[in-house]
Amino acid sequence: EAVKETGANASVFFVPAPFVLDAFYETVDAGIEFIVVVPEHVPVHDVVKMRAYAREKKIHALGPTTPGILVPGRGKMGIMPASLFAPGRVGIISRSGTLSYEFAAILSERHVGQSAVVGMGADPVILLNLPEILRLFEEDEGTDAVIIVGEVGGEQEEKAAAFISEKMTKPVAAYIAGRFSPRGKRMGHAGAIIRGTAGTVDGKLKSLRAAGVDILPTPIHVREWTEKHNLH
Repeated sequence: EAVKETGANASVFFVPAPFVLDAFYETVDAGIEFIVVVPEHVPVHDVVKMRAYAREKKIHALGPTTPGILVPGRGKMGIMPASLFAPGRVGIISRSGTLSYEFAAILSERHVGQSAVVGMGADPVILLNLPEILRLFEEDEGTDAVIIVGEVGGEQEEKAAAFISEKMTKPVAAYIAGRFSPRGKRMGHAGAIIRGTAGTVDGKLKSLRAAGVDILPTPIHVREWTEKHNLH
């Protein structure tokens, strides 16, 4: 009824985790083309079903456990603090909400604006993977360069490295949080856990560096990176 009345084509979820799957099916079936799933603790099997349904229906969805997406000066879907961002041509993709705010604040202080800031989600299984988001930024005429804000655990950054080496033509920088995380212990996010030899910071940095990505030792080093690529 809401879609018919307003012509809405996007939706943000704040429903409790156990009800996200049903809400997702209902929303997609109503014709919504873009969904941001903010809640955390969504069951993994539910996310797998949602991901498969999104691909079947050819729609995009972010999350779960995401602060959302923000296009400075135009709008946001989620919970990002808009005052930290400024319009520009640098894209940010982050597994951490607060770290994406930190990077945006540093860039904005230097008058380097952002084309879009995307919280990809911090769970082990997410609806839109890092390589898929990178592809969207690569195709976006309003983006000149991209920053990846990753963290320990999972294989998103390793998969992104393969995509970057084969497909990306725009400059990419990366910061990976969690260098001193102990193995087998979850660090805040459900996806931030090292299992065996997979998901280590060193492994991610090695893959990204081999793909030609500029590695940022700390967030403040993004200043030097913007100067290197003459970003403004």
